[in-house]
Amino acid sequence: MRFTPTRVDGAYLVDLDARGDGRGFFARMWCRDELEAQGLEGGFVQTNNALSESRGTLRGLHYQVAPHEEVKLVRCVRGAIFDVVVDVRPQSPTYLSWMGAELTSENRRMMYVPRGCAHGLMTLVDATEVIYSVSHPYTPDAERGIRWDDPRFGIVWPDVGTLTISGKDRQWPDFAA
Repeated sequence: MRFTPTRVDGAYLVDLDARGDGRGFFARMWCRDELEAQGLEGGFVQTNNALSESRGTLRGLHYQVAPHEEVKLVRCVRGAIFDVVVDVRPQSPTYLSWMGAELTSENRRMMYVPRGCAHGLMTLVDATEVIYSVSHPYTPDAERGIRWDDPRFGIVWPDVGTLTISGKDRQWPDFAA
């Protein structure tokens, strides 16, 4: 696994080291030892699978508050997404910063989302499927969200035309620092 730091402190793009031959390739998607060697958390308790039927489906921006904060390791296994991390940790040197990257089934790139950061994604093609592992079980009372187009962050989402957003995600407020 190759780890590339991003402009959000503690968030990384993770590329697989694929070893191939005439049959195809083999690569580790998760290795606790490799994550921990980078100073990252490697213990996950749950893996989730999300299918979005339509291009322009926006999920997020979600996070959980202490003591239920979670690390996420996100990978697009079919289609393509624009994956976003927003730093909402007041003590972080990159507080209120965001970054986004394209994750596709072809590039096999993953996003490591650190504890205390909000996460969201937008599908770039129809029938997109994402899997992501989390370090803490979903805790409804600890769930928080930020409106996807909060002007405080100025996230530059791809122009995909019509957006599909759940009622819950449409109702998240702007971030109150």
